[in-house]
Amino acid sequence: MSEGLKDKVSVYAETNLPTIHGKFKVYVFHNTIDHKEHLAIVKGNIGDGENIPVRIHSECLTSEVLGSLKCDCREQLKAAFKYIAEAGRGIILYLRQEGRGIGLGNKIRAYALQEQGYDTVEANHILGFPDDLRRYDVAAAMLSHLGVKSIRLLTNNPRKIAGVEEFGIPVLERLPLIIDPNHINRDYLYTKSKKSGHLIDFDKKYPEIDLAS
Repeated sequence: MSEGLKDKVSVYAETNLPTIHGKFKVYVFHNTIDHKEHLAIVKGNIGDGENIPVRIHSECLTSEVLGSLKCDCREQLKAAFKYIAEAGRGIILYLRQEGRGIGLGNKIRAYALQEQGYDTVEANHILGFPDDLRRYDVAAAMLSHLGVKSIRLLTNNPRKIAGVEEFGIPVLERLPLIIDPNHINRDYLYTKSKKSGHLIDFDKKYPEIDLAS
């Protein structure tokens, strides 16, 4: 990673954070790349920075706050917390990239188009966006700032692997993070698999996540 990119992020605030998944430490980053506040939620000691379990997670207000069943974001976040808590160390980067980077308002507009029969990719295109506008240079810079040198990435999205590796963070292993489809989001997950290249095996039974906890 170039020092120029690393210098574009800085920790603005940090504190210990007791959660339902155990004790974490949260860092709020400021940056001069997209000028948004992003979070690093850290479990345990990063140590030499090698082989760190990491989840790069994009904000999803509709799922994580409102309980929407249209995607699997809330379940993936809970599963990532559970995995890292059990591992005893790791990092969740919570990036403010709502709606795959198109923003909350445009995400809701895309939802309205989906009600007319368009899939998520088609809806984005109708609105004038690519299927995914997210960026991972900020994520790589945050990881480098925390002393991370290589990671095991909790993801089904090959673009995230390429995204952080492009900016100098090697991904030693992909850790699948797949949730059983519900009756509403199955088509959404199928589209992620067939049109966006997400590695989802619909024939495999995955553990259910307790949404009540």
